[in-house]
Amino acid sequence: MAAGVHKEGIAPGRLAADEYAANFGDLHPPLDRHEALVEADRCYFCYDAPCMHACPTSIDIPLFIREIVSGNPLGAARTIFDQNILGGMCARVCPTETLCEEACVREAAEGKPVRIGLLQRHATDAAMTQNRQFYRRAAPTGRRIAVVGAGPAGLAAAHRLALHGHEVTIFEARPKPGGLNEYGIAAYKSVDDFAQAEVDYITAVGGISIVNGRMLGRDVSLAGLAAEHDAVFLGMGLAGVNALRAEGEAALGVGNAVDFISELRQARDLASLPVGRRVVVIGGGMTAIDAAVQSKLLGAEEVTICYRRGRDHMNASGYEQELAASKGVTIRHWLQPRRVISEDGRLKGIEFEYTALSGDRLAGTGETVTLAADQIFRAIGQSFEPAALDGGGSALELRDGRVRVDAEGRTSMPRVWAGGDCVFGGDDLTVSAVAQGRDAAESIHRALSAQERGNG
Repeated sequence: MAAGVHKEGIAPGRLAADEYAANFGDLHPPLDRHEALVEADRCYFCYDAPCMHACPTSIDIPLFIREIVSGNPLGAARTIFDQNILGGMCARVCPTETLCEEACVREAAEGKPVRIGLLQRHATDAAMTQNRQFYRRAAPTGRRIAVVGAGPAGLAAAHRLALHGHEVTIFEARPKPGGLNEYGIAAYKSVDDFAQAEVDYITAVGGISIVNGRMLGRDVSLAGLAAEHDAVFLGMGLAGVNALRAEGEAALGVGNAVDFISELRQARDLASLPVGRRVVVIGGGMTAIDAAVQSKLLGAEEVTICYRRGRDHMNASGYEQELAASKGVTIRHWLQPRRVISEDGRLKGIEFEYTALSGDRLAGTGETVTLAADQIFRAIGQSFEPAALDGGGSALELRDGRVRVDAEGRTSMPRVWAGGDCVFGGDDLTVSAVAQGRDAAESIHRALSAQERGNG
């Protein structure tokens, strides 16, 4: 353990320099050619392909694995990109353990599925390393599409629209494109600036321009974009962070897990990032796991995740919960925050109330417990901020605080589509956002083509 790890409060430099590099290395190192062939050979190539049906983007998984077996990783990459142009990132961050790999016949038979995610990474990395482009744009249509948000949904929509010959401008609020892939996932899941390499690969098809630092509602308006373009796709994700609703939560040392992950993702020197000795993360999803594990990897001595319900209720998969435990994170269930405790402006701990289910309802038991903490992260969900619609909200129907869309991604406002985390009914997965962006792009193209035929 490095000198300085026992610093009180929130402090940087808790580890030796070489420990940071080791802790934040690639979580799942890529397969080499031999390993990929051995793993691919385990596939049964099932006629009904349950793995394919479990993939939100419907990648033909047996086909791309067969192509790897035959020594054709570029062909496998083409099969993947036909359905999911962000297949490289999805191979790294998708919860495959609850999607394709959970559906794998070998999982049911042996408890050891084909490692589909790593095989997908093997193929897509081969194509991206060689900058092998498989697509050529159609003839220019003269149509101009505005895409709001350069995250997974926006990038997938932009790529598909560009392929059809449309000109696409992406308006991105942050300084860099990539959205969740750039700012919102654990650093050890996507190393070597892969998010930006993928953006470059996607935009290399042509016809896509990205304007950074342009926020909907601040720099551009929905009404203005709709007036100046033939169609608009909204893929701006979630900007709001839910509050704890606990006494004293404004105390110094209480922060958002989303901001912490973003800061870590953009840091050039991990040793410069401050972290507490005793960290408490409140929440039960992937963001909570990512924040807790990375706190531990930065040198925090005690990291505890507290969740108001039981293990089986957590949005984070069993695999992710086990990953956290393997890194030394403690997960406690049936606890809800009541009071943040500070003294002379310094965070000291947090008081929780035990919870229990009364029928289908969660209720406090009245019994409490206090955990010592010098840093607390909120990871209890994000929300859509309709104020960004800047007047367009009167024409856009919302449901439960998110944009309502039909099966093709069309909103209630003419010529405006939406997809990704900002729409109602989503599951907040990168792969689902890609599918929604892709499918909305096809719907936009059909609408513009029908309009062209009508004018002809």
